[in-house]
Amino acid sequence: MADLPTYEYEEKLRSKGYSTIAGVDEVGRGPIAGPVYAAAVILNPNHIPMGLNDSKKLSARKRTLISEEIMKHADVSIGSASEREIEEINILRASHLAMMRAIEGLKSTPNHVLIDGNLVPRDLTIPAIAIVRGDARSVSIAAASIMAKTSRDLLMCDLGQQFPGYGWDKNAGYPTKQHLNALQDLGVTPHHRRTFKPVHNILYQE
Repeated sequence: MADLPTYEYEEKLRSKGYSTIAGVDEVGRGPIAGPVYAAAVILNPNHIPMGLNDSKKLSARKRTLISEEIMKHADVSIGSASEREIEEINILRASHLAMMRAIEGLKSTPNHVLIDGNLVPRDLTIPAIAIVRGDARSVSIAAASIMAKTSRDLLMCDLGQQFPGYGWDKNAGYPTKQHLNALQDLGVTPHHRRTFKPVHNILYQE
């Protein structure tokens, strides 16, 4: 069985006097439709939900069950950046903007942040470290990964009902064959990212 994320990073920071530690992760950098989402989670060390892991390694049902447990015991905030913001400032900066919004939305201000990836948002003034594959290594980041994924998937299901044919309830806006075929047949919606190649190519043809 693969190693599960632990509370080790958080324990080390707590031993150095950091009492309020947030894990932060984003989801939705790869899709060609929909906003990018981020979550910030401050876990209660006395109530860490069982089964926390990188959201991509969990079934949708498992993610939903764990997200309910996280909501019961943790300080959770979701942030997003819109399709237009992604077009204006690029997907990396938009991901970081969503992260900043998630951190700012927490009830408690963290005094240290654990970020999934290799870059800390440049506007973040709170002490932070970036952890590559952090969602598989830190339970706080894993919790953020699950909350970001479940929140964005719910939105894409809703948008999929408003714009049928693209299969967003199944593909969450990623460029699957069904989505790309629908893009050709049905055209570009307001929720498509116009700077992303498959969308840009269709707009350019028009």
